[in-house]
Amino acid sequence: MKKFIKILILLWLIFYSHQASADSQKSLRIVSLAPANTEILFALGLDKEIVGVSSYCNFPPAALGKEKVGDFSNPNIEKIISLKPDIIFSAGLEQEQAAKKLKDLGQKVVIIDPSNFAQLFQSIQQIGQLTSRQSPALQLINMMQGRISAVRQRVSSFNYHPRVFMEISFNPLMTASRGSFLDEMITMAGGVNIAGDLPRPYCRVSEELVIQEKPDIIVVTDYTDKIKVIKRAGWENIPAVKNNRVYDDINPDVLIRPGPRLAEGLEELVKRMYGK
Repeated sequence: MKKFIKILILLWLIFYSHQASADSQKSLRIVSLAPANTEILFALGLDKEIVGVSSYCNFPPAALGKEKVGDFSNPNIEKIISLKPDIIFSAGLEQEQAAKKLKDLGQKVVIIDPSNFAQLFQSIQQIGQLTSRQSPALQLINMMQGRISAVRQRVSSFNYHPRVFMEISFNPLMTASRGSFLDEMITMAGGVNIAGDLPRPYCRVSEELVIQEKPDIIVVTDYTDKIKVIKRAGWENIPAVKNNRVYDDINPDVLIRPGPRLAEGLEELVKRMYGK
């Protein structure tokens, strides 16, 4: 009888150890409510763990095949909960109310809302820790920092520091100022943001201000055709317009999404600013 009991105990221990091992290897179920967070998660190799994304999450292409949980401003709470996520990554501002609702319903919500490159690297590190992807996170940060350092070293020898206007939208006319990624990228690229002294990171501006500040380069980030910019009344004497240096051919996502592709956006900006 004692021998039989010992065998039962041994079998139970074997079963328990296998079950514990299976539980430890169980994949996370992740929902991402913001395109930038989705790009970071994919860059960390978490494709299989992502069970839901916002309808705006379109990169990498694999994100298009993920279950959609509503748009950026109005995520579908019921849909998110039905996916039984272990962790939900959201952004700030517009998603704060949805994040609160989800937290009140017992969901684990992590808000990722960096406002500069230093905070972005901290956010990548945080996501890596929460998803057990510390090593890929460090590799991603090092890769981005390496590309940024290469750009800064290259432009440090340039004597030309073009004045740049970043047009985020025209109606209303909005741009980026100090405290934004775009302003930081212009500085990294050796340029001068004509709106760099405005009081908020993203501000409305008047056409008169743009005309008065005479930017050498205008970069449009909202898919507005540059022809529409060139034909605006009163803009014909702006150096960027006179010299055909209005650019609408940079993918806005690599300039305005706080994710891995900002390093690419910086490189593209440098190409337009210096032609190389």
